[in-house]
Amino acid sequence: MSEQANNEPQFAIQRIYIKDLSFESPNAPTAFVQNWTPEISVGLQTQINTLDENNYEVVLTVNVEAKHEDNTIYLVEVQQAGIFLANNIPQEQLGPLLGIGAPNALFAYAREVVSDLTTRGTFAPFVLQPVNFEAMYAQQAAQAQEQQQTEH
Repeated sequence: MSEQANNEPQFAIQRIYIKDLSFESPNAPTAFVQNWTPEISVGLQTQINTLDENNYEVVLTVNVEAKHEDNTIYLVEVQQAGIFLANNIPQEQLGPLLGIGAPNALFAYAREVVSDLTTRGTFAPFVLQPVNFEAMYAQQAAQAQEQQQTEH
């Protein structure tokens, strides 16, 4: 392999896995015999952990809660994670790759898990709607910049 090939930027998925998984239906079996219209809230969060010089763990946490009045019908939490190789990536490109590209890759897996868990709980499958991770990344970057300015 030539020295030039060794310096080529590489971004690759090494592994995708579930880091944590939880399904709760605290009002079962009552929830199954009531007529209810769920109020569903969805929360998303990403976390990036440096494993070594070229490998990063990205964790996409998805929380889905279905409530009726003050009762939780079901609660799903999935931490879908992946290990990503980022070799010879310029620092200004690394953040967007890990903050946008990696969560986009993980999202399809998390969507499947959420749908499967709600179905296994004998509820209608809940399908996560597409997410604009680019906008989420921009918002997080703006918040970080704002926080830095207030600290100085």
